[in-house]
Amino acid sequence: MSDSWTAVIPVKRLDLAKTRLRGAVPAARHQDLALAMLADTTAAVLTCAEVTELLVVTDDPAAAEIARGLGARPVPDEPGAGLNAAFRFGADVVAGRGRDRVALQGDLPALRPAELGEALRSIERRGFVADAAGTGTVLLGVRREWDLDPRFGPGSAAAHAASGAAALTGDWPGLRQDVDTADDLRAVLTLGAGPHTCDLLRDLGLTSSCLPAA
Repeated sequence: MSDSWTAVIPVKRLDLAKTRLRGAVPAARHQDLALAMLADTTAAVLTCAEVTELLVVTDDPAAAEIARGLGARPVPDEPGAGLNAAFRFGADVVAGRGRDRVALQGDLPALRPAELGEALRSIERRGFVADAAGTGTVLLGVRREWDLDPRFGPGSAAAHAASGAAALTGDWPGLRQDVDTADDLRAVLTLGAGPHTCDLLRDLGLTSSCLPAA
């Protein structure tokens, strides 16, 4: 079985992104935080040996620039119809069903490449990784010739399970910890945030040090 994956991360326009996280940092730096988390996620994904390409589906110029600068390929969000449409477009249209594809959230600043690689190797046909809370989804992967069929949104873990995707149960704390709230951000610092997120929070005086993202 091949382990050569195309990853897909959708990113909203930054003025609409991460609304539940507003207030975790000063308002003027909210977009900087979203970009820092995207940069750390992108760097970790591209460092994963199993990933050969990363598509970032976005209409936001700053997010596209970050993606391109780190070696990902920015793709315009042609459907413009929300998260699941962007995932389907990137995975099943741009990448194509002839490849193994993995859909990932873009707010995983504590992600370790080894965690992602282990999760990808465990996918037989179509599988997902629930978030730290157990209700959301941080990863949905499909082997070639399978439709992605994303069900991201509230209660997505149950929705993906009901759609026939296998729940992947490895011990992957950095992969599971997405950042929707200020509490999530504090959890990421405990795990070890990537350098972009860590440097931003240190500059803001919100942390004096970050654990290394080993």
